[in-house]
Amino acid sequence: MPRKGMRSFFFSHKADSSSASHCPSPSRSTATPSIPRRSISDAAMAKGVEEAEAMIMKWDADTSAYAKVTSIFYESKKEAHDFIKCVNDLQKAMHFMVSENSSSEMVVRAQRLMQIAMKRLQKEFYQILSTNRAYLDPESVSTRSSRLSARSSTSDYDDDVGPEDEIRTAGDSISEVEQVSSNAMDDLRSIAECMISSGYGKECVRIYKIIRKSIVDEGIYRLGVEKLSSSQIHKMDWEIVELKIKNWLEGIKISITTLFTGERILCDHVFAASDSMRESCFAEISKEGATLLFEFPRLLVSKSKRSPDMAFRTLDVYTAISDNWPDIESIFSFESTSSVRLHALTTLSKLGESVRMMLSEFESVIQKDSSKSPVAGGGLHPLTQYVMNYLSHLADYSSILGDIIGDSPPPVQSPLPEFYFESSDTDNTPAPAISVRLAWIILFLLCKLDGKAKQYKEVSLSYLFLANNLQHVVSKVRTSNLRYLLGDEWISMHESKLRQFAANYERLGWGHVISSMPENPKAAISPEEAKETFRKFNLEFEQAYRKQSSYIVPDPKLRDEIKASIARKLDSVYQEFYETHRETLATIRNAEMLIRFAPEDVRNCLSDLFYGTGSGDSMSVSSTSSSSSPRRRHR
Repeated sequence: MPRKGMRSFFFSHKADSSSASHCPSPSRSTATPSIPRRSISDAAMAKGVEEAEAMIMKWDADTSAYAKVTSIFYESKKEAHDFIKCVNDLQKAMHFMVSENSSSEMVVRAQRLMQIAMKRLQKEFYQILSTNRAYLDPESVSTRSSRLSARSSTSDYDDDVGPEDEIRTAGDSISEVEQVSSNAMDDLRSIAECMISSGYGKECVRIYKIIRKSIVDEGIYRLGVEKLSSSQIHKMDWEIVELKIKNWLEGIKISITTLFTGERILCDHVFAASDSMRESCFAEISKEGATLLFEFPRLLVSKSKRSPDMAFRTLDVYTAISDNWPDIESIFSFESTSSVRLHALTTLSKLGESVRMMLSEFESVIQKDSSKSPVAGGGLHPLTQYVMNYLSHLADYSSILGDIIGDSPPPVQSPLPEFYFESSDTDNTPAPAISVRLAWIILFLLCKLDGKAKQYKEVSLSYLFLANNLQHVVSKVRTSNLRYLLGDEWISMHESKLRQFAANYERLGWGHVISSMPENPKAAISPEEAKETFRKFNLEFEQAYRKQSSYIVPDPKLRDEIKASIARKLDSVYQEFYETHRETLATIRNAEMLIRFAPEDVRNCLSDLFYGTGSGDSMSVSSTSSSSSPRRRHR
C-alpha cells in the first residue's frame, strides 16, 4: 500500500474509533458501527502485508536459490531501497495491527515476514561489511569523512536523490575507492536504521562488533604493538627495547590518526540512529586495542627509571601521547571508553615523573663524577662532551620539558645570579623553569671542571683546559636550541670568561718568553747585552715550546685565536730584534749557537702548537744565515 494512502487510512480509522469508544456495548464485536470499519481495516492490512510479502519472499534465501547467492544491494540499489522502505512500512502496519488485535492471523503473518526480512538484512549487513573490508578500512573511511559533508542522522528514501547523486555533488575529485567506501557506509547505515527501528538492533550490533573488532585487532598487531609483561621488558637488551619504542611511535601515530579515528567515524555513521548502540559498538571494538597501545609506555617507565640515557626515548613517547591527546580525548569521548582516556593520562603522568627522575639522576652523575686523571694536553674532558651532548639533545624537547618540569625548582639552595639570563622583556619576566634547570646543570659542570683543572701541575695548562672546555660548552649552546633557552647574553658572558682563561694561559705559558725581549727591539745595545738577550730568549722559548708542544686545543677557531695572539706579541718583536742585532754577533765565535732561532723558526714552532703531537724534545734550529730555514718537525 502506498505510504500516503496508509497514512490517510490510519487517520480516518483513529477518528472513527474515537467516536466508537462512546458506544455502550461492552463488546467491540457486537457494536454495529465497528463492523464495516474492521472489515475495511483488515482488507487494507491484508493488502499491505501481501505487497510486503511479495518483496520479502523474493529475497528469502531459504526458498530462492537466486536470493541465496545474490545480494540485493549489489544487484540493484533501487530495489534495495525499496526493500528497506517495504520493511519500514510493514513495521508501521504491524504496530497498528497489534494495537487493534495482537493475536490476529494477519499479525502472525506479518511477524513471520518481518523475521524473514530481518534475516535477509542481517545477511546483507554481513556481506557489505565482509566484502568491502578493503574499502571500509579506517584510512578510506577517514578520507571519505574529510571529503564529504556530514549527512542527516535519519534516512528518508522518499527523496529522489540517492547516495550516488550525493557523492557526485561532493566533487569529481573523490576517488573510486572513496565512492565505494561512501556507498558501503550509507548502505550499512540504512540497514542498521531499519533493523533498529524494527527491534532487531542487537542482531545488527553483534555482526558489526565481530567483524570490525577483528579489523582493529589486526591493525594493532600489524603496527607492531604487542602484549608484553613487565618481566619481559626487563629482560630485553636496550637495543631491542629501542626498536620496540620506534615501532610503538609509528604505531600510535597511525593508530590515533587513522585506525581509531576511522573506526569512530564509521561507527558514528552506521549507528547514527542510536547513541547507545554506537557507543556500545565502538567501546567493544576499540577498548582492548587502545588499552594495549597505552600499556607499553607504562612498562617502559619501569625499565628506564634510573637510566638518564633513556630520557630521550621516554620524551619521544611522552611527546607522542601529548601531541595526540586532543584526538585521543575526542575519539574516546564516550563514558564507556573513559578508561582509555584515564589510561593514557596515567601513562602520561608516569612518563613525566620518569623524565624528572632521569633528569635528577643525570645531575647526580655530574656531581658524583670523581675521575682523578687529568686529560692529556688539557683537552676536552669526557664529562664535558657527555653533558653538553646530552643537554643540546635535551633542548630539542624544550617545549615538552617545560610541561614536565613545570615549576619544580633547581636542586640547589642558592639562587641563580641575576645576570645569568638575558632579560629580553622590560617587565623582567622570570626565565622559564626549563631554562633555569638547564642553566644550573651547566653551572654544575663548570664548577666540576674548575676542580678538575687543579689536577694539572702546570698552572698555564689548567687555564688552557678551562678554555678548551668552556669553548666546547659555549659552542654547543650557540649551535643548538640551548641558545634560545639561555639567551645571547648568557653566551656573551661566558665568551668573556673564555677570553679570560685564554689570556691567563697566554700570560703564564708565554709571558716569560715575551718579557725576554726588550721593549724597544731596535734600540742600540752592546754585543754582550745582545748576546744575553738571545741566550735568555732561547732558553725561555725552548722551555715553553718543549712543555707546550703536547698541549691540545681541539677547536680550530680557538686554536687559531690563541696562536695569533701569541704571535702578535712575539713574532714582530723578535724579528725586529733578530734583524737589528744579528750582524752584531756575526763575528763572535759559535754565533750560530747564540742565535738558535730565525724568525721563521719561531713562526713554524708556533704553528705546530696545540695539536698534541709531541713533547718538543726534537726542536730544529737554523744556522746564522738569514737565508737558511729550519727543518721543522713534522706533525
